[in-house]
Amino acid sequence: MSGPSPALPAALAAAIEAQLERRPRKALAESALRLSETYRARKPTSDAIRDETDALAYALTRMPATYAAVVTALGRLAAEQPAFRPASLLDVGCGLGAAAYAASAVWPGLGAVEMVDRSRAFLALAESLADRSGPILPARIRITRADLTRLPEPQTADDLVVAAYALTELADGDLPRVTASLWARAGGALVIVEPGTPRDHMRLLGVRDQLIREGARIVAPCPHAGPCPLAAPDWCHFSVRLPRSREHKLLKGAAAPFEDEKFSYLIAMRAGETEAARILAPVRHSKAGITLKLCTTVGLREIFLPKRDKARYEGTRKKDWGDVLAALPEDPA
Repeated sequence: MSGPSPALPAALAAAIEAQLERRPRKALAESALRLSETYRARKPTSDAIRDETDALAYALTRMPATYAAVVTALGRLAAEQPAFRPASLLDVGCGLGAAAYAASAVWPGLGAVEMVDRSRAFLALAESLADRSGPILPARIRITRADLTRLPEPQTADDLVVAAYALTELADGDLPRVTASLWARAGGALVIVEPGTPRDHMRLLGVRDQLIREGARIVAPCPHAGPCPLAAPDWCHFSVRLPRSREHKLLKGAAAPFEDEKFSYLIAMRAGETEAARILAPVRHSKAGITLKLCTTVGLREIFLPKRDKARYEGTRKKDWGDVLAALPEDPA
């Protein structure tokens, strides 16, 4: 499936670049290292974001990957639910607003955005980037300082609520209350994006079960509302490749011009349709044909499509990891 570009919008990248003027690279590198250590220790990001230098290091090293994962998930929502066109967004645990920029790229007609985070340093830089990046975001932007576990009572629901790489930082005991709070704020869809790890996959399954009990319709990545068919050590995750900026490579000491961000996600809607199957792993190509690992409405399936069966092969060969199938290749439909 072709979708929105995983690269940061040019105006946003330029706004981040402008923040680098007269900034000592040594301090940024130290902040980037501290961020990496925080992630590895599974500590809250806010522990490493103490000032504007830390926030800028995050903008250079982590915001691009967060944006890429979120814009990919939202692109799938737009492609698979074309009737859903949100007018308002609540970006919870926003950091620097990656989800807000991603939603604006997917739905240019988005009318209003609220960004919520508890970090003053994040919100200050998020406001500056919004001012400097031009008309990428809607004119109606509200920035709110609040803790994800203690959100104020909503006045109205937003069409779209996104929590990107936010639930991963919560204690297990906070998840049920926060999940209920996020769902109450979602008038149309709730999108949760998390790191693509076995731990975060398992936690998302608990969130999924709770949302189903509360009446949500799970539309992605699952094609059904039944138990997840995957068994450990397997887990549901996807990947997106994004370009690295020159500054990113310098701060991280990386040579490759790209990185692959693995992520897990969940999309719950008030109303929506699911497809017959989703591809759960990279498609395996051989001289004889392709092999697809599928999550389907009847469970986990692996299907081989030989090249000699041109009708089925040609209809599926361009599919990729994470794409949906409207019908199983062997089905007459």
